[in-house]
Amino acid sequence: MAKNLQSALSTLSVRVDKNVFPSSDDDAMKKKIFTTHSPDHGTNIDVLPLLQIIKDIMNIAYPEGPQAKKTTTTESVLNYDSSEMFEVLAPKINKVACEISCKCTGGGDKDAAIGILKTLSNYGWDAKAAITLAAFAVNYGEFWLVAQLYKINPLANSLGLLKQVPNILGQYESHKPWFDDVTNLVQTTLEVTHIIIELQKLSERYISLNALFMTIVPQTKVAVYWIIRSIVACASVLTTLIGMVDEHLTATTEALESELSSLIFKINNIHRYLTQEKDRCIQRIREIELIEAYQKLIDIMNTTHLDNIKPLQHLISLKEGQTPLYQSSTKIRVSIEILRKKTVLLLISDLYLPSEGFWVLEKIYKEAKQNPTKPENQYEVVWLPVVPDLTEDKKNKFEGIRNNMPWYSLFHPSLLHPAVIMFIKEKWHFNCKPLLVVMDPQGRIVNTNALHMLSLWGSGAFPFTSQKEEALWRDQKTWRVELLVDVNCIEPKISDWIAKGKYICLYGGDDINWIQRFRTAVQAFVKQAGIELEMLYVGKSNPGNKVVTINNDIIQKHGDVLLDLARIRAFWVRLENMFHSKFQSAKSRIDDQLLKEINAMLTYDGNGKGWAVISRGSNDWMNRVDGDTILKCLINYGQWKEKAGKDLLRALNDQLKANKPPHHCNRVILPGTTGVPEIVICADCGKSMEKYILYRCCTD
Repeated sequence: MAKNLQSALSTLSVRVDKNVFPSSDDDAMKKKIFTTHSPDHGTNIDVLPLLQIIKDIMNIAYPEGPQAKKTTTTESVLNYDSSEMFEVLAPKINKVACEISCKCTGGGDKDAAIGILKTLSNYGWDAKAAITLAAFAVNYGEFWLVAQLYKINPLANSLGLLKQVPNILGQYESHKPWFDDVTNLVQTTLEVTHIIIELQKLSERYISLNALFMTIVPQTKVAVYWIIRSIVACASVLTTLIGMVDEHLTATTEALESELSSLIFKINNIHRYLTQEKDRCIQRIREIELIEAYQKLIDIMNTTHLDNIKPLQHLISLKEGQTPLYQSSTKIRVSIEILRKKTVLLLISDLYLPSEGFWVLEKIYKEAKQNPTKPENQYEVVWLPVVPDLTEDKKNKFEGIRNNMPWYSLFHPSLLHPAVIMFIKEKWHFNCKPLLVVMDPQGRIVNTNALHMLSLWGSGAFPFTSQKEEALWRDQKTWRVELLVDVNCIEPKISDWIAKGKYICLYGGDDINWIQRFRTAVQAFVKQAGIELEMLYVGKSNPGNKVVTINNDIIQKHGDVLLDLARIRAFWVRLENMFHSKFQSAKSRIDDQLLKEINAMLTYDGNGKGWAVISRGSNDWMNRVDGDTILKCLINYGQWKEKAGKDLLRALNDQLKANKPPHHCNRVILPGTTGVPEIVICADCGKSMEKYILYRCCTD
């Protein structure tokens, strides 16, 4: 009795041997296979429709097979539009069917397979396999058609008697493993044939990559030989079953079982090997295409254009007629034509957009749209989301963000070609942290990140070029409180304090004891100096529970103007924006005094200790100082009171310098991974600071 060979073989190793074509496929055998081929280009045919019919026959003919469809017909069989091809191939299919019938009695031996290859010598290798499969499917289908109809159709009944159908079905349980193994083997050869066709098409399409296919193409020819040999063996199974009476012909069935077992193992290995090779070729082709597309994009971006459409097409959508942009206000898709000859700000990010930075951008953009005729408002923003692995959760998050953005968005992240993502990362140094790349009306990139300058100066930074950024910083002559604090977004009352000539003290940190001591010292100092001083607590860049506690304590005991946590974050985001903007526009990063002051503020935040900045009016240079020094100077005010005279700030500054600690240990923490400078100068000693990588998880 035949065993279920597929189940038995499942215990064998599924590892693909690198040499999947072993000694039996030596050079002599390969030469014998290859010499059967005498191609005639006039017989090139598309065999995919033929393979589909074979697949349908195999699925329908044996209704209890492992991969059978529980149907009596399929639309694919009825809808083929290849009648001419079938008319041409029918004689050849019948000839091969006869040849298989004549040669299969001895099992699927080499001579039978070589003979069929010679019969099909002028056909392509994929056609050789397909025609042989079709020849088998004709006989196989006829057998099962008779088996299904012999009880109800007189003609089928008569044919069934000649084909021993009643006898075979009478021993169905003992024969079923044979039918299962034949069906599985034919299905696998069909899959291998499809892979061969795919590899052949790839080799024809990418002729310039001939070296990539030099090894695999000869192996596909050998694979066709093994497909034909397997089909002959399958046909031998049918012939043997028809000739069997009860349990006779034991020797024949044992030999056939061994042959079939060997071929199943062989074809499965070939299937895995060719699949891996196909995947390898496709991966390599994709890599080459990616590099070519990337280089083409570089060329496009470095070329002068009349307008910005061609660069935008290569960045956003290469296919003509597409509407890749989405406008949330109207909920419609639009083409890139709407951006023609406009300054375009490309907002590039992943799905994490920190609200602290983008509510400023949103505010500026909405103000610009309310006055669209002003020259400085002639720009558009387009969000380009970089989301390589789009899961269902990420898709939902993306749509939620897209549908709430006031500006244009890419309709779907998949519209961003991998070459574009590569370009964004390599040329614009994107690494998760958002960028705002500026393209002028002629398609030139005039700033690879205007996010910082736009957050600082709004539409006043138009046209958002690097040159404009430098000019804006040149206009900043002094370290003023209006530069440090956006009075419109963070605290409008500061403008009134400046107008009234009040002293202003900004202070921060999360050391509660220092805060209490500092406020006590300030109150005593104000009383002794007889001045009006307003205090504003700005906490830390990552305000936590300690900052909330300090805020609550201040409002209970002092009733000062307070910032909520969102505005505290906005203060520090602005300071970070100032650092990045000034750093990339400064002529000398060592001698630039404004950069030095910004750096010092970030140092105070990184050190985690208390600090203060005291100013008066709009033009005076602010004095910033660490917590211990300012506390000492305020407590000892009586000792230098006489030196204050009419210029209290100058006297205070002299005291701060005189009491400056001899040693320091400063830290600057810059969030994110994009735009972080290689060299940062210490605000106290002017030396280059050592660079470390900090990983922080703060639940406070």
